[in-house]
Amino acid sequence: KYDNNTSSFVLACSDETSDLEIGDDKAQIRLPFQFELTSISANVNTAPTGSTISIQVQEDGSDILTTPITIDISETTSESAAVPPVIDDSTLAANSIISIDLDQIGSSTAGTGLKINLIGYRIV
Repeated sequence: KYDNNTSSFVLACSDETSDLEIGDDKAQIRLPFQFELTSISANVNTAPTGSTISIQVQEDGSDILTTPITIDISETTSESAAVPPVIDDSTLAANSIISIDLDQIGSSTAGTGLKINLIGYRIV
């Protein structure tokens, strides 16, 4: 049963001004309750150039996206990405560890200030 209120978690995956760097576990949170993920997005302070930013999200070490989140060249949000993310595992367990892997960054300008938005409903 859902609580009928949209909730969100925002994960800061870097500081605000340093260039992004490729790597696993850029941010982690432990979910306080079971959560049904209905949407996911990302944004940066500085847009990537040269190549897109590509982000994978994991629950307890397993990918939850079949198509990663991307931020296109010269864009600051994934909302307008040419290829939207596809959520494969939308029901996230209470006490699971949600982690963010940064798989690709801009090749000329990396981008800065990455945040991930997990949007959905608490399952009660």
